[in-house]
Amino acid sequence: MIADAHGRTFKTLRVSLTNVCNFGCTYCVEGDGIQKENSTLKSASLSEIIAQLHHLLGLQTIRLTGGEPTLYKGLVPLVAELSKLNIPLKMTSNGFLLPKMAKDLANAGLESINISLDAISPVTFEAMARRKGLAQVLDGIDACLQEGIQVKLNSVIMKSLNDQEVLPLFEYARSKQISIRYLELMRMGHLFSNRFDEHFFSQNEILKVISSKYLFSEVNRKESATANYWQTADGFQFGIIANESEPFCHDCDRLRLDSNGNIFGCLSENKSISISELMNDEEMLEKLLHKALLHKQALRFTGSQLTMIGIGG
Repeated sequence: MIADAHGRTFKTLRVSLTNVCNFGCTYCVEGDGIQKENSTLKSASLSEIIAQLHHLLGLQTIRLTGGEPTLYKGLVPLVAELSKLNIPLKMTSNGFLLPKMAKDLANAGLESINISLDAISPVTFEAMARRKGLAQVLDGIDACLQEGIQVKLNSVIMKSLNDQEVLPLFEYARSKQISIRYLELMRMGHLFSNRFDEHFFSQNEILKVISSKYLFSEVNRKESATANYWQTADGFQFGIIANESEPFCHDCDRLRLDSNGNIFGCLSENKSISISELMNDEEMLEKLLHKALLHKQALRFTGSQLTMIGIGG
């Protein structure tokens, strides 16, 4: 078994399909957010790599990320091919292109999607995303629900930028009966050593805002889960990914694959491990997976110069 001294292994694969995005979110990129795309692997090559990783690891979840995965030209064929592995297939998206794509993605086998939504106010949405598009994102959420794709919301909360949106986002999610997960800011990319403390909004601060209007109780955390969850008296659940306040490195089971065929065992490790040329060398691939496991932190994320847009967060 491929495992480390703490008993951790890889069961969740996050695949970054591209390093470009049609948004320029403040916590992800600097400036206007416009990125130049690096060369990306074709869907057939990605499918081969993922199938081999599944053969060695017995994956339990595959999540497609970006950049923005709906900009990847071979997305629907890739989803159709990966669905043949009979592993829960999920995606994280900003939702902008989903009104046009939800039906095809559902038919191809996409089961679940996390949609990034950092504000319900159009003004705050534009300030966070550096783009207009709130109406299209909300339409994308509705399109996924209509096609039977399970939807969760991801909301990164930044002090003085969108912390006033905690309750409006909660109430929107509650009205749709879809789970929302608030995310603490991560020390990544341009925030690794610059302005992090200025904008950090903690798990306790988020809970304090919600408790001003709602009563809730904590739900037991599942093993290897990224989020802590709470439940209101009427059964509505919400979560917080508290990477800074309550690190979850001790039982992390995530492996990351980027758009060029490199793996990362941990976001705290800036050095990638290339595996794209090793599909016929199972022994060497196993060795490199063991090496990637050694990159995991024992206790907490230590920050990274990697950008979310490049590796999917």
